[in-house]
Amino acid sequence: QVRLAERGGGLVQAGGSLKLSCAASGRPISDYAMGWFRLAPGKEREFVATIDSNGGSTYYTDSVKGRFTISRDNAKRTVYLQMSSLKPEDTAVYYCTQANSHTGSAYAAAYAYWGQGTQVTVSS
Repeated sequence: QVRLAERGGGLVQAGGSLKLSCAASGRPISDYAMGWFRLAPGKEREFVATIDSNGGSTYYTDSVKGRFTISRDNAKRTVYLQMSSLKPEDTAVYYCTQANSHTGSAYAAAYAYWGQGTQVTVSS
């Protein structure tokens, strides 16, 4: 059974940084794209970033480009989301996801497995 466990959320002031990690178990992640989504109060779930299976290609939603970086360490079965220059509008629960394909997607339906989420709160 695939399990994804996010860590690293917390409270940070605007302009600060946080690094989320997602540890996967149940199967190696080396064959699968990984992604991050977020859910803010009163809003729909939003795609944040994705990375393909070998880490050669990444894609971000426009609002985080230049501020967030997704990366992966397949040997450690871990995916990361480095978040910098955080804004109050980045406040959300962040979810790690794993696809059943090599290539990532901005669509939630492309991801078969989801973590429980980690809260990120950015104060103004």
